[in-house]
Amino acid sequence: MYNRLRFFLRLLGESIHFAFEALRVNKLRSLLSLLGITIGIFAIISVFTVTDALERKIRTDVESLGDNVIYIQKWPWVPDGGDEYPWWKYLNRPLPGYREMTELRKKAMSQEAVAYVAAIDGETVKYQSSSVENALLVCVSHDYDLIKNFDLAEGRYFSTSESMSGRPVVLIGADINHALFPKDDALGQEISVRGYKFTIVGVIKKEGSSIVGNSSDNNILMPVNFARKLINLRSDNIDPYFMVKAKPGVPTSELREDLRGVMRSIRKIKPREEDDFALNETSLLSNSLQRMFGTLNIAGWIIGGFSILVGGFGIANIMFVSVKERTNIIGIQKSLGAKNYFVLLQFLAEAVALCIIGGIFGLVLVWLLSMVATSALDFNLSLTAGNIFMGILISASIGIISGYVPAFQASKMDPVDAIRAN
Repeated sequence: MYNRLRFFLRLLGESIHFAFEALRVNKLRSLLSLLGITIGIFAIISVFTVTDALERKIRTDVESLGDNVIYIQKWPWVPDGGDEYPWWKYLNRPLPGYREMTELRKKAMSQEAVAYVAAIDGETVKYQSSSVENALLVCVSHDYDLIKNFDLAEGRYFSTSESMSGRPVVLIGADINHALFPKDDALGQEISVRGYKFTIVGVIKKEGSSIVGNSSDNNILMPVNFARKLINLRSDNIDPYFMVKAKPGVPTSELREDLRGVMRSIRKIKPREEDDFALNETSLLSNSLQRMFGTLNIAGWIIGGFSILVGGFGIANIMFVSVKERTNIIGIQKSLGAKNYFVLLQFLAEAVALCIIGGIFGLVLVWLLSMVATSALDFNLSLTAGNIFMGILISASIGIISGYVPAFQASKMDPVDAIRAN
């Protein structure tokens, strides 16, 4: 066993030596042949690297929505069936109302917390001579902090009396805090929104960008009972919704059925009539994302596959030329007792080594691209160990496939004819 291992390692070392020698002697030919493998691996692994990074980011953002939270809205996140979104079917649905939320809290036995949320984009926030445009005004009922996960950098959440009586108090996001109060403490300061003065009681900790749009960095959080003075909560432009969190140990499916029954009862929907509300949950987004990323991965295989195919032909060409150039050596080896499998493995290992070299070049390009993108775009794009292993595995597989025929041809040579060959 030990001798066989030594023999294999010696054979592998000689094959790698022959591979580098082929690169050294025929630099341009070898470089052009390896270019197809390099581009193919770069195309495939770069697509996988980008999709993996996007998937990690989106899944993290989706998970922040809550895996035990159901959103009761007018519009579903995905259509009830098929690929077409029948907007005309949902257009005339009633908006979730604040009174419905209070009834829902009383009747739904599987819920731990219910919150009413209404958001308005494009608001201008002012503090003295400074202002922030395109802020998101989020009007919430008191239990919002029991459902939405966010941390406070300083200050506190609304008190029960502030929420119920509708006091002019707000929490602000990190970006608004940085823009309006770059040096001063925001707590206790008064900001102006739509001509009303609000006292800041808390600052939300920096969350970073969110692909699904649930970051609080640019948000102004205020009690919904005060927001009634500012906006019409029954407007379609606001699109209010309920957030409902399940009790500990209650599965989302059970909460979903409980909420469906209660909402149908509140709205007095007849048994044969369809729901006039949507029950949205993160699993709907996860399933849609899974299909999307599957499509992107297939596209990556198709794009890189053509380059790898061309590269495979290039490697096969190198190996045919290498066999022809070393015909005399093959004859000498076989006359000295070298077995057919020795010659076969020798050339096969050389083809694999050449492909792995091309694959490594492709992986280095992906790594450089990920470093540049991460620093330039502030997006965590990293080459994972799984993708590195996949790149090496694909390269080795192409080497075996493209090098087998030339290696087999070399192993079947007659030693006398090989020695006589010019």
